[in-house]
Amino acid sequence: MDARLNLFGNQVTAKLLKHFNSAGKVIADSTLPAATQELVKIRASQINGCGFCTDMHTKEAAAAGETQVRLNLVAAWREATVFTDAERAALELAEQGTRIADASGGVTDEAWADAAKHYDEDQLTALVSLIALINAYNRVNVIVRQPAGEYRVGQFA
Repeated sequence: MDARLNLFGNQVTAKLLKHFNSAGKVIADSTLPAATQELVKIRASQINGCGFCTDMHTKEAAAAGETQVRLNLVAAWREATVFTDAERAALELAEQGTRIADASGGVTDEAWADAAKHYDEDQLTALVSLIALINAYNRVNVIVRQPAGEYRVGQFA
């Protein structure tokens, strides 16, 4: 499968992704745990059907020490016993934030309150921003049908 556009050879995309990546660096440098960040990116990417981002973030998480069991269970996190209560709250917020168009009320008060029990204001800001950013990345890749499977850890470092 070929992408509809060459995102990596386009000047407009290069400028856009520079800004996306700058926003991502702010989030990565926050106190929101790195493992939680990767889990959220993986789950949103799964929901959005973004193979490119799912490939990237599962490989990056594994390289950072994430276990294969946890990676395998991200899509079924509600039934899995391998995630902390804080991670579960982040995954719920990520799911509701990703599926915001599917819910008449958007993110529920319950999901927000649960996340707020585990994360301070800066971490919540990073989490909300991360959910928005990974959804933007997913949409770009899904729209252009960016192929998945060839990502190498650190490829965009």
